[in-house]
Amino acid sequence: MSRSVLYASSPLLASRTPVWRSKLIVAAIATGFVVLAGRAAWVQVFGNAFFQKQGEVRFLRTLELPANRGRILDRNGLLLASSVPAPSIWAVPEDVERDPAKLARLAKLLDLSPAELDRKLQDEDKTFVWLKRQIDEPVAQQVAALGLSGVYQRKEYKRQYPEGEAAAHVVGFTNVEDLGQEGVELAFNHDLAGRPGWRRVIKDRLGHTVEDVGEQVPPVDGRDLQLSIDSKVQFFAYQQLRDAVIANKAKAGSVVVLDVVSGELLALANYPSYSPAKRQNLSGAQLRNRALTDTFEPGSTMKPFVIALALEQGIVQPQTQIQTAPGRLTMGGFTISDAHPHGVLTVNEVIQKSSNVGTVKIAMQMQPRQMWEMFSQVGFGQKPQLPFPGAVSGKLRAYKTWRPIEQATMSYGYGLSVSLFQLARAYSVFAREGDVVPVTLFKTPEGNTAGVRVLGGPTAASVRNMLHLVTMSGGTAPLAQTMGYSVGGKTGTAYKQEGKGYASKKYRGVFVGLAPVEKPRIVVAVMIDEPSNGKYFGGDVAAPVFSATVQQTLRMLGVQPDMSVKPQVVVEAVEESF
Repeated sequence: MSRSVLYASSPLLASRTPVWRSKLIVAAIATGFVVLAGRAAWVQVFGNAFFQKQGEVRFLRTLELPANRGRILDRNGLLLASSVPAPSIWAVPEDVERDPAKLARLAKLLDLSPAELDRKLQDEDKTFVWLKRQIDEPVAQQVAALGLSGVYQRKEYKRQYPEGEAAAHVVGFTNVEDLGQEGVELAFNHDLAGRPGWRRVIKDRLGHTVEDVGEQVPPVDGRDLQLSIDSKVQFFAYQQLRDAVIANKAKAGSVVVLDVVSGELLALANYPSYSPAKRQNLSGAQLRNRALTDTFEPGSTMKPFVIALALEQGIVQPQTQIQTAPGRLTMGGFTISDAHPHGVLTVNEVIQKSSNVGTVKIAMQMQPRQMWEMFSQVGFGQKPQLPFPGAVSGKLRAYKTWRPIEQATMSYGYGLSVSLFQLARAYSVFAREGDVVPVTLFKTPEGNTAGVRVLGGPTAASVRNMLHLVTMSGGTAPLAQTMGYSVGGKTGTAYKQEGKGYASKKYRGVFVGLAPVEKPRIVVAVMIDEPSNGKYFGGDVAAPVFSATVQQTLRMLGVQPDMSVKPQVVVEAVEESF
């Protein structure tokens, strides 16, 4: 009875509800459940891979485990390059604590201005930004002590180069990613770099590692390389070269020291140089490994090869007399001259006094093909088999294209081009009884390395005697004399090419020689580019560097002096023809 009264007093309850409305509501609810069930099925089954990937992007990380780059050692095991820990600082901008005092301290520690740091952190959409790569360990510890949320560290390594600019062109350097960019670092990057490892982890939103996922792949450290370079010889040669370039107000210079017994490269230095660890504002002139990448016309240093060929073929003997008067020779409208008229010279004296006329008269008794073969066999026009970036082959044209005047000028070093390294290796033919040594950059077992036979032993010995006369009184390089050791070598002074001709007052002074004379152990080649302090002959600017380098190197190698150790009389050098 009460129920009917309630219905009667409530119009809302008394009205009849359409059946379709209730069915619609039930259908809507059922449809919602179906949609949710379908979505759940899509997420859990059909589209699982996508959502799994999205989850991994947000929380699963693959951390690289960097490999330690291999060391570069000299022949005695001293470090030329090594890696040291250098943490890198990174941040998640949206998570960084905006504490002004801490941020100011962070900027100071990272050597950034507050404005620079703010620019790096202003984009909060980024989930990763480098703040500073490869900082010192003590600085990294101070950064960690700040306790600044959103700022993290990554373990990395950076290279150290104890020998600095002295060995820069040999060792080279790496970039911030620890990849070789120059020198041995570039040439043997694959061996030195090793192989990084990795591990997969789950991280929370604050970047903290929660747990490892799956297996870890440990890194494989790079392989150490032991070079043939002697860091003490390298440093001393570089020091002597640098002082000579500065004293002669020259543009640049290079020096190469070669052990002719083993074929090992003991030193290769250039000036100007650079510090591999501090490479800001570097120029191309500093980076160039000139001893291998720069070619030049070798001038009179080519004469011993021509004379050696003539001796080998029986055209002349060391005492054969050559008439060089009046000191000039005209060929094809061109005049070839000596610095001073000498009259009659023996073949020995042609080398000793560096006579262009005498050399040309001997060279023109041979066929162009014979000279070309000689030059090729000692390595001219051939790319050096040395794994250095940028090593060049120089220029030696095919003999069929030579005109008589070109054959003549090539005999005293014009019309072809070589690198200083090629020149040093070529002179090993005189130091090794007629064979050319293959050069190596790596330390080799003790013993004599087999070479390629080019000349007979007696011919090589005869030329060594001529080279010895060059350094004695009456020769062009008495300043090459070395206290305690007999030396022999040849000067070269050549005009520099400029455009299609030659500069009238720009020269390269060269000296290349060997020591001791009777049983040579080393060949040293020196080039001074554009000396401009009054002296420019190879015997004046390059020979003193040779002298000091030979003495120091032979002592370090334990070679016994073959001459009485007393000051030698050095007279004024005879001017060479060029």
